[in-house]
Amino acid sequence: MSSSEFPIAIFHNPACGTSRNALAMIQAAGYEPAVVEYLEAGWTREQLVHLLSEMQAAPRDVLREKGTPAAELGLLDPGVSDDALLAAMVEHPILVNRPIVVTPKGVKLCRPSEVVLDLLDRVPETFTKEDGEVVRPAGG
Repeated sequence: MSSSEFPIAIFHNPACGTSRNALAMIQAAGYEPAVVEYLEAGWTREQLVHLLSEMQAAPRDVLREKGTPAAELGLLDPGVSDDALLAAMVEHPILVNRPIVVTPKGVKLCRPSEVVLDLLDRVPETFTKEDGEVVRPAGG
């Protein structure tokens, strides 16, 4: 199946093992996704709003705390508005958790990485993650 028949995009951080595993699972299933290294590309407010809408999620649902300036910026306070979170995410792309995967079957934050399998039309029979864990998809 060509990329145009089942387009996939992954908002990817190559320094993240979960993101690398999700990308590798997509590729093991025979797909070549569009890889967006969002730390370099950045985000737009409109892009984030669209992805969150497709995921039926709020900005706080994808706010990454670990290894980010979220605490220093005061973003962990539950009273911080969605608008303030979105503005911070545009200014500091690392605040968005990863990987976010977009396919014709939907949009999801793929944590753990095997969540990506729910978004694919075909899956690998088995997949071994970087840490040695073997994933055996139900449909694989």
